[in-house]
Amino acid sequence: MFERFTREARDVVENSQKAARQAGSRAIDARHLLLALIEPGAASAQDLLAVGVQSQQLADSLRGELRAGGLDADALASVGIDLDAVRERADAVFGEGALDRGRRAPLKGHIPFTADAKKVLELSLREAVRLRTNRIDERMLLLGVLRATGSSAETVLRRVLTEAGSSVDALRGVVERASTQAS
Repeated sequence: MFERFTREARDVVENSQKAARQAGSRAIDARHLLLALIEPGAASAQDLLAVGVQSQQLADSLRGELRAGGLDADALASVGIDLDAVRERADAVFGEGALDRGRRAPLKGHIPFTADAKKVLELSLREAVRLRTNRIDERMLLLGVLRATGSSAETVLRRVLTEAGSSVDALRGVVERASTQAS
């Protein structure tokens, strides 16, 4: 499958590994892929802007999710625990990033993909086939994220789109139009 990836799409995969390392993650999940997809100047960042989403806004949301380290702020809030307050207090008492320092050291070498990241890559191939193109580029990867309903990245992206007054369908339309024009 990777032989069909354009140079830009390969860069996204490489940059997702860098994003995982920076977040202290032990695996690359779909959020790392999406974070790598929306770097300034990327086609995906332009597509998001076309539907009213600033890539920085999405990046901040993704980094916040990754920083939570798997802690579900909403679930904790339901039992009366404010994760942001706990994080602020830990930072005040033990220094900036205290909760993050407890994570294991990042992996050296190759970082594995999680099931949801693999699913995004697989769905990107399906999107390329559906749109009758031989290559998988950044936009196919973004369509893969959109099609991966319930993945960590799709959930964040859907929320940010809704907050911006847009939708997954609107973004899908912009991406598909741009893809067919580029072909």
